Amino acid sequence: MGRSTADAGSGRSRRPLRWLGGGVITGAADDDPSAIGTYASTGAKYGLGALWIAPVLLPMMYVVMYVSAKLGRVYGKGLFAAMLDRFPSRVVYPMAALAFIGNVIEAAANLGGVGAALNLLLPLPVWAWVAVVAVVVTGLQVLGSYDLLRRIFRWLALALFAYIAAAVMAKPDAMDVLRGTLARDVRFDAGFVGMLVACIGTSLSAYVYTWQSNQEVEERVDAGDPDPSRHPGASDAGMRLMRRDVVAGVAFSNIVLYFIIMSTGATLYANGQHDIESAAQAASALEPVAGSAARWLFALGVVGVGFLAIPVMTTGAAYDLVQVFRRPGSLQSAPREAPLFYGTILAVTVVAVALNLLGVNPMRALVWSGVVQGFSVPPLLLLIMVMTSDRRMMGDRANGMLTRVLGWSTVAITGATTVALVVLWATGRT
Repeated sequence: MGRSTADAGSGRSRRPLRWLGGGVITGAADDDPSAIGTYASTGAKYGLGALWIAPVLLPMMYVVMYVSAKLGRVYGKGLFAAMLDRFPSRVVYPMAALAFIGNVIEAAANLGGVGAALNLLLPLPVWAWVAVVAVVVTGLQVLGSYDLLRRIFRWLALALFAYIAAAVMAKPDAMDVLRGTLARDVRFDAGFVGMLVACIGTSLSAYVYTWQSNQEVEERVDAGDPDPSRHPGASDAGMRLMRRDVVAGVAFSNIVLYFIIMSTGATLYANGQHDIESAAQAASALEPVAGSAARWLFALGVVGVGFLAIPVMTTGAAYDLVQVFRRPGSLQSAPREAPLFYGTILAVTVVAVALNLLGVNPMRALVWSGVVQGFSVPPLLLLIMVMTSDRRMMGDRANGMLTRVLGWSTVAITGATTVALVVLWATGRT
């Protein structure tokens, strides 16, 4: 195993933005409105002293996306389908349930975030915007093709450049930025550790694993291999392409994370506004201190990446469900060929809309959602590391020494951080 003539993606289409591959789409979706809210809250509460979080997360983000992508490309199956081949169902089902619930919560939060951001740009009721966005993204998923979605996602990913512009407009002090990036301003209290776990959970969310592994399978199908699981392995060219996509996606996502913290740290924190509950609130708060252009850029970024991230969450939930029940379904399938897959997309979207209409404040729960995601990172990544290090599954594409060191270090660090948070909660150190 290790090479396949049916390896996909090595002949990616020569279109504008062809450099924006699946990895960049995943990286952009990782900076969804809920993540923006978490990072904006971090900058507002802890200032530029929290910038070090971005470079520390960089290698962890890389190894998570890399092993997830490699599993899909080499083994030819999505994450939970591969897990069921390797582990008993009593291990896989709880992981899949956590991922599914996380996708639903994130979809609801992102719908609310996009609705609130659109309300800043055009003051219609948030609930009306939520309904409009839900109809548009669901229509694209059900009626559009995989190729159409991929092209739209590539353009939407560019919306994240708005946060780099917003940070520049904030005019942070260069020395403060350098100190915040290089110095480790760590606080051992439940508030700070909770925010750190939320940042980890947001940047290493379960949908990153599932979406990236499934996209590698989708790209192999799109390149002409109708059943990649029957042709396991990957060519050298395919692996190089995958690695390039992953590096680009992780770098893109991490740079945006860095600049979001910078923009709110240099403005809101510096002006004593430390409590931010949503990305839309951060956009509004930026206006008095950084000008209306910064507010508009921040809000437009939320809208653009929200339209990218919401279908990633709803489709991710559908992938999780059909793989657990071993049913057919993917974005390559027509709705009549995969009723459970597309039915799940519709059901998750309806639930996400309902959570917003029932008055549940999804943005207030975002940081806690990130904390929950953070608790699920260590066990899920542990299982992925076991699979991608197994030569029976990966052949000569099994993890090398560097990937093993990075992967198991990430398992240890994320596990230690979540244990530390539990200890701080238990001892009452707030």
